[in-house]
Amino acid sequence: MKQDLMEILCCPVHKTDLVLTIQEKSEVEIVEGDLYCATCDFHYPIEGGIPNLLPPEMHEKKA
Repeated sequence: MKQDLMEILCCPVHKTDLVLTIQEKSEVEIVEGDLYCATCDFHYPIEGGIPNLLPPEMHEKKA
C-alpha cells in the first residue's frame, strides 16, 4: 500500500479517519501493518501491501 493512500482512505463503516501503524515497509510501500478506526475500535490489517477494509463483521475470527 502506498502511504499516499492515507489521504483518501477512511473507515468503511463510519467514514472517519484511520490511524496507520507500520510493521514492515519497503522503499516504495507499506507491506505489513494496520489501519485503526477509533470510532468502531477496529484494526483493519495491511497484509502483503494490501489493506483489508472489509467491515468488521466480514473479517474471519482468528482462533
